[in-house]
Amino acid sequence: MDQQINRCGWLNNDPLYIKYHDEEWGVPVHDDQKMFEFLLLETFQAGLSWFTILKKRENFREAFAQFNYKEIAQFNDEDFDRLMNDSGIIRNKLKIRATINNAQRFMEVQKEFGSFCKYIWGFVDHKPIINKPKTLKDVPATSPISDALSKDLKKRGFKFVGSTTIYAHMQACGMVNDHTIDCFRFGK
Repeated sequence: MDQQINRCGWLNNDPLYIKYHDEEWGVPVHDDQKMFEFLLLETFQAGLSWFTILKKRENFREAFAQFNYKEIAQFNDEDFDRLMNDSGIIRNKLKIRATINNAQRFMEVQKEFGSFCKYIWGFVDHKPIINKPKTLKDVPATSPISDALSKDLKKRGFKFVGSTTIYAHMQACGMVNDHTIDCFRFGK
C-alpha cells in the first residue's frame, strides 16, 4: 500500500482491496444493474468479511449470469443445484435462494418506482449522506435510515436485508460516505 496516501483504516495491503476502496467504495451508484450486483454481494457477505466476498467477486459474476437480475429471477432448481456445487462462490442454500427471490422482488420495485435506484435513493432524499468519521470507531454499523430501508425491503419480500447488511450496502453504493476524514477519498 502506498504509504504516501492516507486511506481508511479497515483496509489490508491487498491490491484488490485497495483498488475497491480507491475506485468503488462510497462512489454513488445510480445504475440498477450495478446496484443489484452490490445487493447480491452484500447478501452473501452477511456474517462474513467483505474481503472474502471481494476475492470471489468474479466467481459470483460468472455463477450469477453477470449479475443480470432478469436472468437470476428465472433461475430454477437446476440452477440452484449448479450454484450449490460451485466451489468458487459461497455455497449457502439460504443465501442462494434469497438471491433468486431478491432478483424477483427487485423487478417488482422497478415496476413500481421506474427504477430500483429511484426507490432506494429516496431513503436519503436522492443525495449522499456525508458523515465525518475521525476514526473507525466513529463509523456506525446501522442507522435509522438503514433500519427503515431494511424494514421496507423485508415488507416487500426481500431476504438477508437486515439493517447492518443494508447499511454496508448504502456505504458501498455511495448513499452514505463513511470514508474517515483523513482518507484521501473523504472529500471526493
